[in-house]
Amino acid sequence: MPYQFEDLKNSCPDAWHGYIEHPFVHQLGDGTLMPAAFQHYLKQDYLFLIQFARAFALAAYKSPTLADLRQAKDGLQAIVDVELDLHVSYCETWGISEAELAGLPEARATMAYTRYVLDTGNRGDLLDLHVALSPCMVGYGEIANWLNSRASTIRGDANPYDAWIAMYESEAFQGAMRAEIDWLNARLAEVSPARFQHLCRIFRDATRLEIDFWEMGLHLRD
Repeated sequence: MPYQFEDLKNSCPDAWHGYIEHPFVHQLGDGTLMPAAFQHYLKQDYLFLIQFARAFALAAYKSPTLADLRQAKDGLQAIVDVELDLHVSYCETWGISEAELAGLPEARATMAYTRYVLDTGNRGDLLDLHVALSPCMVGYGEIANWLNSRASTIRGDANPYDAWIAMYESEAFQGAMRAEIDWLNARLAEVSPARFQHLCRIFRDATRLEIDFWEMGLHLRD
């Protein structure tokens, strides 16, 4: 039976649920997250996006086909030309200037996850890199959907984090998430059991590092 992205999630259910349903996410949906925790997360997420762009540049280098190369180029362009500008604008609504963002040091959790992704991509192939990125590329869309499935999630002006949820429930992000899952499913269907176990380890480790990123934000860790 060919492997699918769901099989990666099912290989580490405790870690995946611990990431999707982390206390940071709960509090964000409830509107009870400390503003300082969210601001700390936003600052580090800016630095994360810069490293994410580097990962797409690496994906371009690792691309064996023209279609893969175009996908990597589109991802890099979207981050550099669109997402980073949107993130800067959103940070400004939270009182964080672009000058402050430019001078920030990386928190240890930011360095750990982003360098893990880049190291995995350098050592492995394009599929290794995409699997390492997938907890972020797919996970944030699943988090928005999970928040919307809860009766206790507060939406609208009553929740200061409503715009964050809206960003990841948007058709643009959900479409990108579905496209990533389709890309992964097509390639996972061709791997051997031994290769799949290797990919499961990458996915589990990346998911654990995403949990650490939430912990960093929630507890204001440097």
